Amino acid sequence: MGLPLPSPELQFRAFPFQLHKNIGITLIIIILGLLYVRLRHRPLPVDSAIMTPTMNTLAILTHVLVYALVLSVCISGYLSSAHTRWDTVFWWTIEFPRIAAPDEEMNEFWSELHAYTAWALLGVVMIHISGAVYHAFRNDGIVRRMLRW
Repeated sequence: MGLPLPSPELQFRAFPFQLHKNIGITLIIIILGLLYVRLRHRPLPVDSAIMTPTMNTLAILTHVLVYALVLSVCISGYLSSAHTRWDTVFWWTIEFPRIAAPDEEMNEFWSELHAYTAWALLGVVMIHISGAVYHAFRNDGIVRRMLRW
């Protein structure tokens, strides 16, 4: 955001923004695929001797939050971008149609939501990683279950 706005002399800001948008759109596609696989092939229930019902509920809640926040970050970023005057070209090959007119207020709204959801995602990912580290130190088989070995 600190880079100067594009002008006829300065175009170097366009590449990082387009790359950022391409990564976000790609993440949406990957997350939707992961959700499909996750819902299609439900994991086996965890033995109650390994995880208490509270721990299982927290694990499910954390997974749902990670998926929801990743989608929220990507969608709010795309909607922010849609309200600018710059087009989105997916990996410099597929030009996305315009879904909104340039509007600075809407761009600011979606941009702020994008930032807040990104920070929330970072917090939930930290909680998720701490849970994985906890299970690794407990050596209770949950990490092997996550890695499928």
